[in-house]
Amino acid sequence: MIKELKPHDRTRRIMVGDVPVGGGAPVAVQSMLNVAADDVAANLAQIEALAEAGCEIVRMAIPRRDCLDAFEAVCAASPLPVVADIHFDARIAIEAAARGAAKLRINPGNIGGLEATREVIAAAAASHIPIRIGVNAGSLDDAIAARQDLTLPEKLVASATEYVRFFEDECNFHDIAVSAKAHDVQTTIDTYRLLAAELPEVPLHIGVTEAGTAFQGIIKSACGLGVLLEEGIGDTMRISLTDDPVVEVRACWTLLGALDLRRRTPELISCPTCGRCQVNLIGLAQEVEQRLATVAKPVKVAVMGCVVNGPGEAADADIGVACGAGAGVVFSHGKIVRKVQESEIVSALMEELENL
Repeated sequence: MIKELKPHDRTRRIMVGDVPVGGGAPVAVQSMLNVAADDVAANLAQIEALAEAGCEIVRMAIPRRDCLDAFEAVCAASPLPVVADIHFDARIAIEAAARGAAKLRINPGNIGGLEATREVIAAAAASHIPIRIGVNAGSLDDAIAARQDLTLPEKLVASATEYVRFFEDECNFHDIAVSAKAHDVQTTIDTYRLLAAELPEVPLHIGVTEAGTAFQGIIKSACGLGVLLEEGIGDTMRISLTDDPVVEVRACWTLLGALDLRRRTPELISCPTCGRCQVNLIGLAQEVEQRLATVAKPVKVAVMGCVVNGPGEAADADIGVACGAGAGVVFSHGKIVRKVQESEIVSALMEELENL
């Protein structure tokens, strides 16, 4: 049987450092640094934490020209490819391309116009790095924003398409990716569906922008990006949260794992508890979740409140526990391994996990 090609299989392959994006490559996980742009040590420390969590591409804002020295130092020492994020100043983008950026992220609408963009494109070409064309609902070109005959998704796509044609047709530059973000979930879905149809060859960076703090932001992002990823739309992604960037990366992997697209971290299976439960299951599940946060194994771990939802319903778990009256039985793939007291459940579970 011939595998049906999805949108992300048809896009052009670009390279961000040594990370492939597009052309059927696995959806790349990225995040953005949020410490002071002139603090080299702080940025590198955050990059190390992000790399440990599974981040593959990191983006760094360069708000001022006097931050370029710090950016260059970060690029030189970073274990991850660093994308330069620039607004309003084409000269910063041009300098960043020469100072180690693995990719540039610009919005041609606020970088100084098409002629300034042409200079940025030339700098990227000279350094052999790609450019992400990023358009946002809040920063559309005035002429497109004023059009009453277009919906917001259509405006975003029209803006992105106009820039792509300029890059490709006017400047003969094809090493590009596109993002067109909004904070509204349905607008995001509609926009990227249109982009995938209008620009089938261009890799797409997907995300719900300004999604909010962790609770709301993860839900909104899972709704919007989950739909797109299931349809095969999206070559690289960020879950944008008002939180520690490490949380963004963990959320990305959890979403990719839930869709069975990529697995890097454990999946926690736990029942919602009921009157049959005779242990502090909520506390147990939360402690197991915390312990699993640093585990880089694509395994399923079950924490079940009683025998009703024990080895039977979680038989496909690599390791798990079914709890009784102040105790629990640890099982693996539906078979009981040992019985332990409630106080020993978490440590026993982690011991068995290490033995897998």
